[in-house]
Amino acid sequence: MTLKKICRDLISDLKDREKEVIVRRFGLEKKEKETLQSIGDSFGITRERVRQIEETALAKIRRKLEKYQDVFKKFLDYFKKVGGIRKEERLLEELGGEEKNELFFLLSLDERFIRIKQNENFFSCWMTNRKSLEKVKNIISSVIKILRKKKEPMDLKEIASEIKINEKILEGFLEISKKIQKNKKGLYGLIDWPEINPKNLGDKIYLVFKEFQKPLHFTEVVRYIEGANLKSVHNELIKDGRFVLIGRGIYALKEWGYFPGEVKDVIFKILKEEGPLTKEEIFERIKKQRIVKTNTVLVNLARYFERDEKGRYRIKTAEI
Repeated sequence: MTLKKICRDLISDLKDREKEVIVRRFGLEKKEKETLQSIGDSFGITRERVRQIEETALAKIRRKLEKYQDVFKKFLDYFKKVGGIRKEERLLEELGGEEKNELFFLLSLDERFIRIKQNENFFSCWMTNRKSLEKVKNIISSVIKILRKKKEPMDLKEIASEIKINEKILEGFLEISKKIQKNKKGLYGLIDWPEINPKNLGDKIYLVFKEFQKPLHFTEVVRYIEGANLKSVHNELIKDGRFVLIGRGIYALKEWGYFPGEVKDVIFKILKEEGPLTKEEIFERIKKQRIVKTNTVLVNLARYFERDEKGRYRIKTAEI
């Protein structure tokens, strides 16, 4: 028997007004769910009176639930399988299909099924034991700590291994959280991470670099961002501090250890940190920072730096 037929049977003995209130409140018979206020306005009665009619009708309906205990047992078995708690959207899709409103109505009738409304941290969900919510909160808190420590998206298997929990059950738990999200690659991270939830062009560019894990020319970057144009991408690379120009049109992520600035700025930073260096030592270090011709380095050394008594280059005395 379909859920629709079960619902029709359950409300069949109600008075006409009671039946209409239930159908409209829960969106049965392919109707949209309505508020107490809208129903009250159409009847010319208060929303409190509508609530009373609804409660009276539900009490009558619950007396008929015993005949459908096999159906409710299937619901309970489902919850056992998924760890005792499920995000409402997924629950209604998996158990209800085309009869989502009917499933919601049936679950609402049985006190063994508990609904938690969404808040700033969690999406609406259903459970069969209030302890399940505390368990989920603790697990999600642990996952957030793991992600913050890792500082990069992780796959489900890796997270499940760290907290010693079944992958499928963990997946369902993570869906409830508003702080954790899965990206297109199936990796989990914090909602405010650009790798998980890119908010602007800069974030999308950042994702391209994270994907390829190497410096790229700006004309390459634009090819991997749908709807982006060359000028916008180039301008973003110039103004966003996450990116560093390391060659002619070639950019890299600052977080990879690249110093911002011109060649002379890079040399200055190297010498400031390491002290006087030979020409060859400077070339070796510059190669890790910039794609630049040897002659360009020599010109900058001659123009902006001086040699010590051993022939090594150092910052000019007046600039130290």
